[in-house]
Parts: sequence; C-alpha cells; structure tokens
Amino acid sequence: MIKRILINILAPLFAVILAFLVGAIVIVILGEDPIFVYRVLFSQSISKVDGWGYVLFNATPLIFSGLAVALAFRGGMFNIGVEGQIYIGAFACAWFGITFNFHPVIEIPLALIFAMVFGGLWGLIPGFLKAKFGAHEVINTIMLNFIAIALTSYLVNNPFKESGQINPIPQTRELYSGAIIPRVYPLFNKLGINLSQSVPLNYSFFIALFFCVIVWYILEKTKLGYEIKAVGLNPRASRYGGINPNYIMVLTMFLSGALGGLAGINDVMGYRHRFLDGFSHGIGFTGIAVALLGKNNPIGIVFASILFGILDRGALAMDVFTHTPRELIRVLQAVIIIFVAIGNEIIFRLLMRLEREEE
Repeated sequence: MIKRILINILAPLFAVILAFLVGAIVIVILGEDPIFVYRVLFSQSISKVDGWGYVLFNATPLIFSGLAVALAFRGGMFNIGVEGQIYIGAFACAWFGITFNFHPVIEIPLALIFAMVFGGLWGLIPGFLKAKFGAHEVINTIMLNFIAIALTSYLVNNPFKESGQINPIPQTRELYSGAIIPRVYPLFNKLGINLSQSVPLNYSFFIALFFCVIVWYILEKTKLGYEIKAVGLNPRASRYGGINPNYIMVLTMFLSGALGGLAGINDVMGYRHRFLDGFSHGIGFTGIAVALLGKNNPIGIVFASILFGILDRGALAMDVFTHTPRELIRVLQAVIIIFVAIGNEIIFRLLMRLEREEE
C-alpha cells in the first residue's frame, strides 16, 4: 500500500522535474536563460492573486476532461473522444440557455444536466459498439470527435448563428441571464482576497471539485465503482464474479461522456455566455495528459490540472517578456507524459532496490 502511494506521488514528480530539465536544455539551445524564462513563467502565473485566478480558470475544464478520461481508464477503456463530448455537451447547455429563461436556481442545474446527458449519450455510442460488436473504442471515439466538431460547427454557422454578429468566429446569441454561472470575485473579495473583476474564474471551478468528490466516492465506496474497476482489470473474470461486463462498459462510457460534456460549461456558461465555434482548442486531448499525470486519481487530476493551468498562463508571459516561443509549453506537456510513462517502472525498481538493501 505504502509502495503504491509512493509510486503514485514520486513518478509524476519525477516526470515534471525531468521535463523542466529537458525544457531548460531547449531554452539554452534557443539562446535564452532558462532561469529567467522559468521565473517569468511562474511569476506571471502564481505570484499574484489574479494570476492564480487565471490558473484555476484554465484548470477547470481540464479537471472535467481528466476525470472523463480517468473514469474510462479505470473501466479498461481509452476514451479519446472527450473532445467531441465537450462540444456536444457545450452546445447542449448553450441551446438550453438560449431557449429557456428560468431562475438561476432552476436554469443552471438543468443546463448542467443537459450537458451531462448529451455528452453521456455521445460517449455511450462507442461504449455500446464495443460491448455489442467488439468495435475498438479508440477508433470510434476518434471518428466521433470529427463528427461532433463538424456537427456543432454546422449548427453554430447556420440555424443557431447569432444574427448580425460582428465577431468573425461564428457564435450563438448570448445565454439568458438565468443560465450564466457567476464569477467568484465577489466571494473572494468578501473573504479579503482581492481578485479583479476582469478575471474570468467562476463557480464552474467549484462544480469541478464537487465532481472530483463524486467520482472518488463512486470508485472507492460503491458497488458500481468496484464493478467498473473489476471489468477494467479483467472483463472475463468479472463475469464469473456475477458482473455483466457489457453493461458496465456502456455505463462507464456514458458516465465518462457526461463528465466530458461538463468540460464546456466553464467557457459557455461561465465566460463567454454563448457557444463559440472551435472554442475548446484541444481540452479533451489535454485531459488525457492530465489523467496520466494524475494517475487516474481525482485528487491527482486536480493537481495535474493546476500545473497545466500554470503552464498555459505562463505561456502568455513567455511570449511577451522573452524570445522563447509559447510552443515550448506544449513540448513540456508532451515530455511530462513521456516521463510519466517510464517513471512508474523507474520508481518501482528504485524502491525494490532500497528494500533489498534494507534486508
């Protein structure tokens, strides 16, 4: 038990440290001072309250997408379709928000349910195809990404396009006020934390944390969680234990898709207050990296999302204050995942060697 905890903590830490060392080498090759570049990256992200606000704002959709990927992983499936589920869920809650105008206490939960249901249904498709026909979920989810992005693009460019819009990027009209998730600066200011009104951090972040608790509880404290993990470890053996693996596969992909569908609420309901064509910029794919770095654990996913939020925020500062391209951040994120993939084995061997030396 202790060994597993150490591996889950040390392997990601090992990966992050090595990734920054590789990044430092790249920065030196580019003719920059790595200490200065990293100081700019972190000082603009976490040295001020507003910087933290942007970091948590960036981390919010990554928490949802990381949870979506992790839940599917725990069930033995690779959900690469979170990106498509984000678009479907985001458009569903946007449609609800521009169609109905209720009190926020009613409107916001219903909009969230719409995002979850439609995202879940989009995730259910590859789950059903795998359970019924043995079709590989990786291929199906990749294809469904293209369909989801193209479908929502058609909808926002044609029947739901805002009339007379000035923005060159197609968008829906603004949501009714009841569907808007408020920003957190009034709460923070009451608590003595001086967060600027311009910072887009909103209550979606707390909703994301709430679902972290829900996912943890389901996986660790419920029969369903046990069945998901059992099927993930060995579908054939789980059948002998009285579990229907086909049903669990479909249900797991539905729940994974529902979490993916929620990843769009931060932008649609909490920031722009409308659906914008192509708004995601790969959040669903970054969620795979977040889940891997977080070891498919809800708590780890929160910390991994915050790290990626820091990197995304710092990339803007790097563009302004250094000659290092912001694409270096993508290199860092990719290298982190490469080292996560090999970090488990390295840390495990190190711990085994230490145990033998103690004996």
